[in-house]
Amino acid sequence: MNTAFYSPTDGRWSPNDAAWWVSGNAFQSLLDYMSKTGTRGSYTDQALQIFNTQRAPVPWWPQGGGEFRADSTDDTGWWALAMVRMFDLTGDQSYLNISMLDEAYISQYWSDSVCAGGVYVDIRALSYKNAIANQLYVQLCAALHNRIPGDTVYLERAVTGWGWLRASGMVNDDGLFNDGLAMREDNTCFNNGLPVWTYNQGVILGAAAELYRATKDTSYLTFARQIADSVLSSKSLIQNDGILTESCETDDHPTGCNGDQQIFKGIFARNLADLDSLVEGRPYRSFLEANARRAYSNDRAGGGGSDLYDVSWAGPYVASSLAKQASVLSLWVALI
Repeated sequence: MNTAFYSPTDGRWSPNDAAWWVSGNAFQSLLDYMSKTGTRGSYTDQALQIFNTQRAPVPWWPQGGGEFRADSTDDTGWWALAMVRMFDLTGDQSYLNISMLDEAYISQYWSDSVCAGGVYVDIRALSYKNAIANQLYVQLCAALHNRIPGDTVYLERAVTGWGWLRASGMVNDDGLFNDGLAMREDNTCFNNGLPVWTYNQGVILGAAAELYRATKDTSYLTFARQIADSVLSSKSLIQNDGILTESCETDDHPTGCNGDQQIFKGIFARNLADLDSLVEGRPYRSFLEANARRAYSNDRAGGGGSDLYDVSWAGPYVASSLAKQASVLSLWVALI
């Protein structure tokens, strides 16, 4: 991933053609690898380079605040969670402080007057309450609580956000999160029926894991397992003899997956592994292992020592990208 896509000059991966949040997820994968393996070396310098380069304001931020605050709450949330992991790795409070600043920034865009709660994803337009922004917000608040002795504020916000997500109507009859909500004229909202993406099923698992750690309330794990089991039993998300498959990979979508969608499955794998670590018997590890084996045998460029991967873990390999590579890296790290 670093050899093919990282730009030391810019301090991010694929700066010219990959979304900023995708680079943030590649960063998360790198930090997770460092955390699980104890590996430091040159990766420490790279992590500091990314931090120092990407924390500064860039032209498209409307308020120029820096510290990873973007013009959408979900982009801010991804980088805020990476700062939580930086704190875990280093013990340096300054990283956690940035996550707290990011949480304060996101929380400004919570509104009870539309959809009875939830944060807007689009800050500039103050529009669209969707699954990913709110799932990330709950995960971030719960993660902050678990790292701040004596906290009550972040836990209360996490619990409130969780309750709103459960009641929002975004979970469909198949037990899976659709993309978000549509709004009626009276400001009440309903499931918009947009696609079921794997990362929406994944981040809620990570949020549940953090809330369980905070409260020891097993109802969070129960709901998370219902979502995870719905994924594993889904005929649309599980294809090719048990392989996680994004809807945009199928023949029904001839244009394929875009640069955002290519990373979604790795995010699911990361969070499924977090849930799995808390459940007796590790019921999801075999699923992750099966996907990793298939990706290695069918979706790897292979020749000449290359370890580049495509989007479909069932194969075949055609071409790689940052999002595809970061996605499969998260799958590998999930199994460490």
